[in-house]
Amino acid sequence: MARSGTTFSESWHRIANLRVSLRPTVKVRKQLFRGEKWYVLHDPFNNQFFRLRPEAHDFVSRLRPDRTVEEVWEECLKRHPDEAPGQEDVIQLLTQLYFANLLYFEVPADTEKLFERYRKRRQREIQSKFLSIMFIRIPLLDPENFLRRCLPFIKHLISPVFGILWLLVVIAAGKLVVDHFDAVTEQAQGILASDNLILLYAGLVILKGLHEFGHAIVCKRYGGEVHTMGVMLLVFTPLPYMDATSSWSFRSRWQRALVGAAGMIVEIFVAAIATFVWAKTGPGTLHSLAYNMMFIASVSTVLFNANPLLQFDGYYILSDLLDIPNLATRARGHLRHLVERYVFGYKDSSSPSQSLKEAWWLGVFGISSGIYRVVVFTGIIFFVADKFLLAGLIMALICVISWGVVPSFRFVSYLASSPRLARTRSRAVAASISALVVLLALLAIIPFPHRFRAPGVLEAAGYLRVVNDAPGYVEAVLVPSGAEVSEGTPLMKLSNRELDYEIEEAIAQREETLALQMRAMSLETADLAPIRKRLESIEAKLKDLRGQQAALIVRARRSGVFVSPRSTEMVGAWLPRGSVVGEIVGS
Repeated sequence: MARSGTTFSESWHRIANLRVSLRPTVKVRKQLFRGEKWYVLHDPFNNQFFRLRPEAHDFVSRLRPDRTVEEVWEECLKRHPDEAPGQEDVIQLLTQLYFANLLYFEVPADTEKLFERYRKRRQREIQSKFLSIMFIRIPLLDPENFLRRCLPFIKHLISPVFGILWLLVVIAAGKLVVDHFDAVTEQAQGILASDNLILLYAGLVILKGLHEFGHAIVCKRYGGEVHTMGVMLLVFTPLPYMDATSSWSFRSRWQRALVGAAGMIVEIFVAAIATFVWAKTGPGTLHSLAYNMMFIASVSTVLFNANPLLQFDGYYILSDLLDIPNLATRARGHLRHLVERYVFGYKDSSSPSQSLKEAWWLGVFGISSGIYRVVVFTGIIFFVADKFLLAGLIMALICVISWGVVPSFRFVSYLASSPRLARTRSRAVAASISALVVLLALLAIIPFPHRFRAPGVLEAAGYLRVVNDAPGYVEAVLVPSGAEVSEGTPLMKLSNRELDYEIEEAIAQREETLALQMRAMSLETADLAPIRKRLESIEAKLKDLRGQQAALIVRARRSGVFVSPRSTEMVGAWLPRGSVVGEIVGS
């Protein structure tokens, strides 16, 4: 907590007579960040953390239920007149501790009004977090007792011997990937195929569960506690998670960094084992699942988890190694300071950095992370849209809203009403409009391609399917695929011995009936009507059978190009009536 420079506050009377104290469950640990002493408050029951400077900790540590806030503040002022927090600082500190659920006291109605603005700011932060990340966490279990029972095994697991074993396995798996590189890249082409999505998700759940468990066991190894295990809905996709944030209270930054890296260490080891399974198995479910785990581990580790420019494991590792807590937040604050100070002309703007070196780190990280985030997520959106257009459009819409629409409204509101710009508002508005004009001019000048590539199906404007009107075996293909034909051209010859037998039978029946008719005519007393009726029926049947026989020659019903890529494979095959044997394209 930095001093605001104001000793007294108009709102002091609202909290001066309060009797407050830290909750009994709150633990305090001293840590060093970039050589400076800090105190970290941690409540393991609600898993809340709060970092204090020594002067703020000196004030908070004196709070007791039998003393008022004013009495404690006056005592600190007498002891350290130059370092004691001002009244406005105390109000802000107690407000933050109260909403972090680290403070115990009864809040009068008048004091609630004092905290209302901070509550609204917290609500805006939560809404912003939902828009930018789109995730919901559902806690289900407390794994602490299980981890405590596994602690002896965990201590053996996290050892130099296992580290050497891990390295050997990963190197051997890497060699396998190099040896089978063509097969690896070829199989990647179908990673988003519809029949692979279930295995892809199964591999993701397995890896994510083991990844989170890696964080938990290393956190437990160095004295932390893990009380939450559940399901995280990441863009509505259920994935397991564990809360190992108690590692933030570790004094050693190397231990905190190892907790952050543990998930990737486990994930890479499991992917290495999956590589051996993939290389030693043939096509099948196990083979595909192993490949999916290899693919997920490599992509998630390189592009996301290990990369410090995104707020995943690599980010927290870098933050610990640099001794710069809240690296992303402070980087954004530093960039805002640079714009306010040097572009908008606000002279009283202050940077969150404590030194020139830290300011350099914050500036580089802020700019690099912003560019990298846009590039990576744009690439992901195009990759998904190439396979699933609707999903890609939904992702693009979410990004436009969270990165474009919402920040734009906030920026316009900031320009119009921020008291920080009271004296330089005209300059700030002019600078913002100038930047927008320059951006639009660049977009207009830079030559963008007027074409794009997309998968599609080439289909003729006009075509007619060729089908057989009679069943039979394909005896010969009379016209090759790709040849031009005219209407009525024979395309394919079929044979049907059963149809031939039926025609011979019908002819014999007709001859027999004609003989009966001649005999009846010689006998003047015979009735010719039934015989003539039967003869007509036989003649109709024979006509139909001969029509089917003629249809065994498949002919073109229009002029064009006969297309039948598999026509030669049909020779000798039985084709039921109505089978598609090809197409006539064009005219």
